[in-house]
Amino acid sequence: MKLSTKKKFLLKIDFEHCKGCSLCEIYCPNGVLKLSNNINKLGYRYIEITDEEKCNGCGRCYLMCPDYLIEIYKEE
Repeated sequence: MKLSTKKKFLLKIDFEHCKGCSLCEIYCPNGVLKLSNNINKLGYRYIEITDEEKCNGCGRCYLMCPDYLIEIYKEE
């Protein structure tokens, strides 16, 4: 019997400082992120996590964020 060895990745986003540029959403290959209809304290629509289970930890969102507001953690 083989157990699943799939790693789970946790995303941490600083929603309150997000300017809603959507670069992370555009470059996410799995559609984990989307632009919210809500407004943060800066007056911008911000990125939110839709389905963290789909995250493969590729780091594209982290690399594309111009303000480095995304962190990715691997859970084993």
